[in-house]
Amino acid sequence: MTQDQRTLSSINLGQGLQVSEQGLGCMSVSGVYGSADDAESVRMVNHALDIGVTFLDTANIYGAGHSETLLSQVLKTRRDEVTLATKAGIVRPKNPGDPRANGDPAFIKKCLDESLQRLGVDEVDLYYYHRVDSRVPIEETVGAYAELIQAGKIKHIGLSEVTTYELERAHQVHPITAIQMEYSLFSRDIEKWLLPTASQLGVGVVPYASLGRGFFNGAAESLEQLPRDDIRHNFPRFATENIGPNLTLRNEIFTIARNEKITPGQLALAWVYEQGRKFNVAMAPIPGTRYTSHVDENVTAISLKLSTQALRDLDALAGRVAGERQKDIYSVSKGREEQQMSTR
Repeated sequence: MTQDQRTLSSINLGQGLQVSEQGLGCMSVSGVYGSADDAESVRMVNHALDIGVTFLDTANIYGAGHSETLLSQVLKTRRDEVTLATKAGIVRPKNPGDPRANGDPAFIKKCLDESLQRLGVDEVDLYYYHRVDSRVPIEETVGAYAELIQAGKIKHIGLSEVTTYELERAHQVHPITAIQMEYSLFSRDIEKWLLPTASQLGVGVVPYASLGRGFFNGAAESLEQLPRDDIRHNFPRFATENIGPNLTLRNEIFTIARNEKITPGQLALAWVYEQGRKFNVAMAPIPGTRYTSHVDENVTAISLKLSTQALRDLDALAGRVAGERQKDIYSVSKGREEQQMSTR
């Protein structure tokens, strides 16, 4: 990458929050996709900042705080360069059947104080409600986030894996800056209601898992290839009964990428940017990686424009993926979305 390429434009994600047009998801550095070398991860994050990827996304649950602690090594000297996002609201249950989300205001505030200590900062730029707790009205939880803004501990409020109705209710309590949702060629649930609503409200979208958790770039083809503690064992689309049809779909994506003379990963990310323009929504995807070379490859996708034929071929893949997005602790919004919209 040449020196004149070492600049990314910034976008208004929502409510005036300026972020680099591509961010860096920092879940991978916590070892959830296999062992990660901390020293290499720090080099990778510094490299991302060097080329203008300044929107860093983490969460208190990533590696039980390890991701935040690792980022503190970078933030010690480069805090002013970073737009920093973290999250709270997911808990690991002690017993089967225990709640997997906690939206209690006191819990959210406690989690933030712990995150600030691990990160070594006084304030975060964007604080997400990671998963919606059905036991606590979202108005109460977002009210606690608003109090954190008043206390000078956070600047903006985000929501993750929410429904259209939940976003609307939350936005009435305090303006929401961004929603973080899984969005990729294989995960397009949010297009029906959520993206139009986000556009109407001026809420930005931060797509995660846009590379299919390594699926689109060929990093994983079956669960047998992955360590036992790899998080992808929780994702049905990698399961034995679904992997065959999904590999067939992936091969079609690979063919389209070859025709466009780009990598499959760049194709997947370029498609996300095209969707942002289509739905008139500010989008800043946060592809995660452990490697500096992947950061460079991903950034290249920002300036790519896909052909009309490629977009048509990619749209034809919609709805053909086998298996649901997630399971277990990573509760998804699709079922809630359908239920809530059917009763409105």
